[in-house]
Amino acid sequence: MVARFPDDPDSPLLQAYRQGRGVDALAGAEAVISHLVTRHCGLPCAHAPALQPLPLDPTVAERACAEELGYTFLPCVLVGLSRAPHLCDRPQPGDLQAHHIQAVVTPYAACGGAALLALSEGGALPIFVQENTTALQVPPTALGLSGITVANYREAIGVLAALKAGIDPHRLGLAPKP
Repeated sequence: MVARFPDDPDSPLLQAYRQGRGVDALAGAEAVISHLVTRHCGLPCAHAPALQPLPLDPTVAERACAEELGYTFLPCVLVGLSRAPHLCDRPQPGDLQAHHIQAVVTPYAACGGAALLALSEGGALPIFVQENTTALQVPPTALGLSGITVANYREAIGVLAALKAGIDPHRLGLAPKP
């Protein structure tokens, strides 16, 4: 899905994002649009904003570079959707289902998403990463979520490796006791 957003190339939020110091101001709206379309139409959906090209800036941060190249970002959205799981009403043998997911990794302060909440209710172990700060400020404690809190993504990988090997990560000192 592509939607036209108002252009504001002088926005302080946009400039901070382009320099790697801020958040993508459109991402929240894009997520809401995608989730609503998926929920109401039953189709996988991702969103790409349609924007006017920005003035070239050689100091753009690496994480924002791809977004500087296109006006809609639609090609990368379509590639991502082509690899996305298909939604189905009647799962077939071999289909990936929520109860197959053993763990989910998320930034510590980004715990309000529907996927994390549904997966944790279904038995998936949340792994909360403290080093990834977000603008959301929805920590697991605010929602009564329990899981494993780690300092960074390297520790999260250690917890996932231990789980995959059938080892309790608490026994290895990889994660604090819940």
